[in-house]
Amino acid sequence: MKTFAFKIDPMTGEDYYEVYARGRQLLNDPHLNKASGFSREERETLGLEGLVRSAVLSLEIQVERAYEAFLRKPDDLEKYIFLVALQDRSEVVFYKLVTEHLKEMVPIVYTPTVGTACLQMSSIQRRFRGVFITPENIDHIEMVLQNITLPQVNLIVVTDGERILGLGDLGSDGMGIPVGKVSLYVAAGGLHPHVCLPVCLDVGTNNQRLLDDPAYLGYRHPRLRGEAYEKLVETFVLAVKRRFPDALLQWEDFGKSTAFKNLERYRDRILSFNDDIQGTGSTSLAALMTAMRIKQSRFQDERYLIVGMGQAGTGISMNILAALAEEGLSPEEARARIFAIDMQGLLVEDDPTLEPPQRPMAQRRAALAQWQLESENTISILDVIRNARPTVLIGVTAQPGLFSEAILQEVAKSTERPIVFALSNPTSKCEATPEQVWKATDGKGLVATGSPFPSMDWKGTTLRPSQCNNMYIFPGVGLGALVAKASKVTDSMLMAASRAISAMVTPEQEAMGLLLPAMEDIRKASAVVALAVAKQAREEGLGRLLSDEQLEQMIAKAQWNPHFTQFRAG
Repeated sequence: MKTFAFKIDPMTGEDYYEVYARGRQLLNDPHLNKASGFSREERETLGLEGLVRSAVLSLEIQVERAYEAFLRKPDDLEKYIFLVALQDRSEVVFYKLVTEHLKEMVPIVYTPTVGTACLQMSSIQRRFRGVFITPENIDHIEMVLQNITLPQVNLIVVTDGERILGLGDLGSDGMGIPVGKVSLYVAAGGLHPHVCLPVCLDVGTNNQRLLDDPAYLGYRHPRLRGEAYEKLVETFVLAVKRRFPDALLQWEDFGKSTAFKNLERYRDRILSFNDDIQGTGSTSLAALMTAMRIKQSRFQDERYLIVGMGQAGTGISMNILAALAEEGLSPEEARARIFAIDMQGLLVEDDPTLEPPQRPMAQRRAALAQWQLESENTISILDVIRNARPTVLIGVTAQPGLFSEAILQEVAKSTERPIVFALSNPTSKCEATPEQVWKATDGKGLVATGSPFPSMDWKGTTLRPSQCNNMYIFPGVGLGALVAKASKVTDSMLMAASRAISAMVTPEQEAMGLLLPAMEDIRKASAVVALAVAKQAREEGLGRLLSDEQLEQMIAKAQWNPHFTQFRAG
């Protein structure tokens, strides 16, 4: 079912595609369609004569026309629909447009606009992208994978749609997330689009709105659970191993319980990682590393309040524990500095509802004996702030406005430069805006958010929030692991990625409160992360034994830049 293959001319060394499609089939294939960019020779040999207008337009002119059309769209959702339609027509034009306007378009192709799009996906869907695997076709998984027309598959981003951003269970309408993540892998990381595959495990939904909606396009059944669900995931993973043995599998937006289970079950069996757990944790750690430099502090000198112990909160906590361990603290000493709150309040060791990943962060009951509490039943955010005096406040709750002015002012009493991360997506779910943090802390707060927010002038100084976007980590991790041919992604590789990102922040950026590099440098950041990951894979005996210079050259060569490749008839 492949429509083309990558080739190199042995005589001239030219890269080209050997193309098996012809005529209208070629024009309707977004991987291959150049629109008016087909050369005279290609038109003649590939059955395109008379099917396109006379002029041969360069990629640059096509992108200019597309950008003009983009700017005419009245709102962000319409811009999203336009960009998806462009991607469905010509991927090269789409990626050239996005890479040239990356900062402007990332909020459209991904958060926050992708959240709005996912809420309406069955209504705005025009063409299907990627692969949908259901209980109805899982027994024919080999046939499903044979239907893929890509020349090869090196990256798979997969979701089951149970926890889409902060929006919850969206079933197969959540496919917008893997599609968006693939776009970021290409635009920010430089992976070739024709080796990237978005996948939805459409196992039903418990969202009654979708089940009752006659326009819903997904598997219209309650969500598959238990042994039947685990069997479907196992069948999928084994099929991926057989058909795409060198591919990296990224788990994306699964529910909390299944996310941790899938990560632990498969992280040593297949090259894979979970972006919501490990990517969020690594990006946040990079931002915290920069904050420590600004404060001239150490991790062990701070006290951490993390609100929301789902995948993101747990991942962040695990990374802080690792940073404390690197500074020489014992597990018990590290635990004493982290205060984790979930639905039941502060996590305490004797709570029978604790989940296994949460236990390392649960406080000893004896350590709380002298605390003054508002209620004996639940230890609240304010209880923790007043008794533990945290200096770092992190929110991943999807509860807008959770960090009130009173909470922010109370945290500011404990430190000269409070660190406040309000990381929930989309923008409407953010626990506090940067402006609210700065007003409550007299402009001294070091701020990171999940979605983009504007800068603010404060007493003659420009303050800039950092978007703690996983895009700083996951494209580079994927690129580095693939170039290194790593057998798995380890915690040490992700720690190396965090260090590399933090080191990119300049003193001038730190003076404005920035904790992560500028979004304009995201391609460079991906290359820096990829090199750090590849070197760490080599040091752990899990990757290719190449020199730093060789790895750097291979990563530079692997980063694809959008261009029209020559086609030859196959």
